[in-house]
This record gives sequence, C-alpha cells and structure tokens, in this order.
Amino acid sequence: MTQLRYEREELLRSDDYARPHVENGQLLHGGFDASGRYVPPRLRDRARAVSAWTKALRERGGDLLPADSSLLAGIRYPSAAQQKLLIQEGLGQTFWNTLTITGQIEARGRVLAEVVFPEIGEAVEEDVSEMAIGHLNRGLLEAHGLDEGGEPARGIGGHDVMWFVLRDLAFGPTEFPEPVMPEVIRPESEATPIPGLPGALHRMFDFLVNLLMIEFRAERGFALAESLLRDPDLFRDRRAEAERAAEIVDRIRADEAIHVRSLRLYLGEIATLTFRSKDGGRIAGRDIVDSLWGGIVRWATVEQPPLAAAQQRKLLGDRILAHPEGSSLLRRFDALEEAA
Repeated sequence: MTQLRYEREELLRSDDYARPHVENGQLLHGGFDASGRYVPPRLRDRARAVSAWTKALRERGGDLLPADSSLLAGIRYPSAAQQKLLIQEGLGQTFWNTLTITGQIEARGRVLAEVVFPEIGEAVEEDVSEMAIGHLNRGLLEAHGLDEGGEPARGIGGHDVMWFVLRDLAFGPTEFPEPVMPEVIRPESEATPIPGLPGALHRMFDFLVNLLMIEFRAERGFALAESLLRDPDLFRDRRAEAERAAEIVDRIRADEAIHVRSLRLYLGEIATLTFRSKDGGRIAGRDIVDSLWGGIVRWATVEQPPLAAAQQRKLLGDRILAHPEGSSLLRRFDALEEAA
C-alpha cells in the first residue's frame, strides 16, 4: 500500500552521502553520491511523499496547479545584455549586489522552519491527514525553511550561504559595501477578501500563492545568474572559479525543484476541498485558489514589472553616471534595454 502519512522525522531525512558538500571552506547542505552527483538535502522521503500525494490527487480528479515560471518570461530589467555590459565595464558591483541580496532573501526564508500554520483539517469537510496540505506543520514547511536558511547552529549553510560562497568564488576579494535591500514593491491594496473564509486561512493561502510566485521569479533569476557566470567573456581572470560558482547555482536550482512541486501540490489539493464558511455555508476550494492565484499573476506580470524597472533605472543610472565615461556608457546601456 502506498504510504500517504509521514512523520516529521521522515520528511526531514536526508540521503546517506558518500561525500559532504564543502565549497570555499564552508560546509553546505546536501552532498554527493558515489558517482559524484549532487543530491539535495532532506529529499530521501520527501520526494517520495510528494510523488505519492500527487498520484493520489490525480486519482481523485485533481491535479497540481497548472503554472510554471514561463509566466514571468517577459521583459527583465536590467536585461542579461545590460548586466554583461556593466561587468565588462568594471561595474560588476551591480551583479555582486544581486547575488548578495539573493542570499539575504534566501536567509529570510528560514522563517518557514519556525512558523506554525492553521490546521486546515479543522476547516474542511474532507480528511486531509493523507494529503500534503495536512503535513505542513509536520515537517514540510520546516524542510523548505531549512533548505533556504540552513542550520547555523550546526554550521551548515543553506541557500543563503551558498549564494555568498558562489559570489566570492566568482568575484574574489572586493571592497564593495554591503548592499541595501531594495524597498519591497507591494500592491496598493490587499488581496480581495473571500466572503466567509476565516482570516487566518485567507492569510495562509495568500502566503502560499505569493511563495510560489517568488519561487518562479527565483527560477528566472537563477538561470540568468548561471548564464552570466558561464559566459566566457566574463570573469576572465577567474574563469575556473566562475564555473564553480555556476555549478553551485545549478545545485540550488536542483534543491528548489521540490519547493515548486510542493507548492503546486498544496494549491492543487486546496482546490479540491470544501471549506466551512464563518456563517455555516460552504466555499469551494477551487474558487479560493482561482481568486488568489489570478490576483497574484496579474500583479506579477502586469502591475509590478514597470514599477520594479523604474526603481532599478534610478539606482543603476546614478551608478553608471559615476563611471569616468558615465554618459556614453549610459547611452550604450539604455540601447540594450529590451523593448516591451
């Protein structure tokens, strides 16, 4: 019989590695098998569980949320060509800042290892004990958070430290100041309340759809970072180190795959459930998911991109104009902007 109930210890269990994951003197999570292949952390039973829950969902007539990172395949600012120009012209601080801020954001993700979500089983008519959504507080979110922020008390770095390590491999010693985290651009109004849905559940589901969109945005950013690190025209005096850095990005991407699959699964399961409303009525989970996901997609693909681009134009314009040939470099930079 397929196992559909898991204990916390199972969902946090890692494989037995043949070799630990150490880069630039830093112990990192995950490890390598006997063939030298990288194996992500906490995947020994978690991957099997997600596959089993996905199969069970499909057998009930549901499916994973039908979405992937291609949603965000539009214009990116700065573009890859613009980033490359800046690095070639001695303004690599922009890319260095990007790698640093990515690590800082990843560190914040460790909160998932500590937060306690509402127990959804108390609010629905169906039994969720054999669903992924019934295991959020039984190891699933904790595993996700540890992937992002590591285990500092044990000296094990997660994605946060991995970004700092790969940054230092590619750039070597620098005198760049620690970047200031850019102001988060938020929608002008909160997500539209779903009539009858308790506020705690609404916040939980809104959090999950936002987290999935963040993962999709990260996928696009990780691919760009890897392509720049592998570009033979860049980091010429540290070519081997940059290639090593790109390998670490690829390992992070391997780790993130289970996060995306899991979040799509949670939302797919929620869509099949029937919720009890505060007034004694019933709310279809499909209506909840469609409403929240539609809102975040509109924000992330239509409303937020021009605001983020404007924020970046101001910051990068000032930095470029401080260059000895700032005016001409800015014209070259602007010429590489992708057309909307």
